[in-house]
Amino acid sequence: CLIMRMQKIFLYSPGVFLFLLCLVSCNSLTSNNNLISSDTAAINSGGILFDKNCSGCHNFKQNNIGPQLSGITKEVSAEWLHKFIHNPEQLIEANDKRADSLHRFYKTLMPSFFSLKDDEINNIIAFLNTHNERKINDTTTGIKDPIPEKIKLSNLIVKLQLVTQVPASSDSNKKPLARITKLDYQPNIGKIFIVDLRGKLYALENNHTTVYMDMAQLKPNFINEPGLATGFGSFAFHPQFAKNGLFYTTHTEKANSAKADFSYDDSIPVALQWVLTEWKADDPNAKIFKGTSRELLRINMVSGIHGAQEISFNPLAKPGDEDYGLLYIGIGDGGCTENGYAFLAHSKQKPWGTILRIDPSGNNSANKKYGIPSNNPFVKNKDDLGEIYAYGFRNPHRFTWMHSGEMLACNIGHGNIESINLIKKGNDYGWPIREGNFSLNPYGDLNKVHPLPPNDSSYHIIYPIAEYDHDEGKAICGGYEYTGAAVRQLKGKFLFGDIPTGRLFYIDIKDIHQGSEATIKEWQISINDSIKKLSALCGSGRVDLRFGKDAQGELYILTKADGKIYKIVGASIK
Repeated sequence: CLIMRMQKIFLYSPGVFLFLLCLVSCNSLTSNNNLISSDTAAINSGGILFDKNCSGCHNFKQNNIGPQLSGITKEVSAEWLHKFIHNPEQLIEANDKRADSLHRFYKTLMPSFFSLKDDEINNIIAFLNTHNERKINDTTTGIKDPIPEKIKLSNLIVKLQLVTQVPASSDSNKKPLARITKLDYQPNIGKIFIVDLRGKLYALENNHTTVYMDMAQLKPNFINEPGLATGFGSFAFHPQFAKNGLFYTTHTEKANSAKADFSYDDSIPVALQWVLTEWKADDPNAKIFKGTSRELLRINMVSGIHGAQEISFNPLAKPGDEDYGLLYIGIGDGGCTENGYAFLAHSKQKPWGTILRIDPSGNNSANKKYGIPSNNPFVKNKDDLGEIYAYGFRNPHRFTWMHSGEMLACNIGHGNIESINLIKKGNDYGWPIREGNFSLNPYGDLNKVHPLPPNDSSYHIIYPIAEYDHDEGKAICGGYEYTGAAVRQLKGKFLFGDIPTGRLFYIDIKDIHQGSEATIKEWQISINDSIKKLSALCGSGRVDLRFGKDAQGELYILTKADGKIYKIVGASIK
């Protein structure tokens, strides 16, 4: 039989499709493929389902979180696709070669789509079958293994204690049970809050959660699909919340729900909008939010990935400081690069792929709803976007401030590099012409990185202070410097990890210097005096790891797969 070509793919799991494009013999393409529907209504229905369930991570031009899917029905049988979409775990357990190979390579698992009916899956396959031509033609040779050195396991073992399990928000108890992504606290009051992307903000008291806010009830156009990152993205309490009752949130709404403050040409698709809202609580001490809101800004996104997943006030800023009361907003590139619109990113004139800094109490913005600080780096040039604090990010997923006052941001990469960056205002961090310490062609194959060019210094790009490649993990989870008092062994360490695999890493704070890279080390956890992997604790190949921090500087670990929250309560060096 004629052996068909092998195509390298990339995986993403919850809420999207995962396909293995590997060596497929002609007899694996069953006659089932000849029966794929060509009915217009079926194809249109499949397109709607694709947009809802998988467009956040798949397109037909470039691999992004998942593989580009052009030509997939020419590579594997419709029967196999149907089985895999319905229940990938079953295929893996049955030792299906393609499914097993993918699972072993990526060390993670896609959830089953039991909620999709057979006809719906068939319609999605019919839609996929209309896309058979990949447009990217990049014949260059990329670096095979960007970072050959492996992360070493340290002798640090951290003790965890289960705090609580957030109520399941999934249908039919499908993993992830609760899409918990952020744990933070109210300043002054100190109460802990946790957000579930599906729409609820929980207050945590005495190891129990209660719903403080339900975004779906408050915002009629709220959506939490497609992709992992859409929904109730983030929250931040004003440093004077105890007095003024102000806090801020980001969430997603349907495309064209309202006029966007930041948009692009009509020829470019809009998948959804991210919205930044200011809320004013009538009573800051109330157990359930009651109050008013006003919209600060709205931004269009090309796809469901890399949105406004992080907002925060500098917790170290005091009244009178330059930073006090200023809100930082992490804006990803919205998948514009993977979808062929790289020109939207890496620009001082556009918000995609940036960290913004605004004054919520001001009104000198274009829409008059917030202020642009006079000491932001680009305010003096009328052609630049004054809100930008730093730019050149794919997805500034989390940022934090060390006790020194310096700011760190963890940037989720594409096909090769996950990075930690030391943030200074006005700096350019390179995406999409750079990924970590490597060169990238934003209109070529984004899975190929290359050595830096000889004239690299002329670009004035700032490179990471720590990074790892996809031999070690898939998507960096931002963490914190430990500043608590309970676990002295963690002093002087910045703890972080890898979202899907749940691997846990740290770098030493003393090694953080711009122009050099800190050594990343791995650490382990124990619970009930037994060393465990997070994947074993949450019972899933995809952990969906997040970190949190309370008012005392103590750290928490969140596992989205099972909705559990753990507190770090001790550590040992062995």
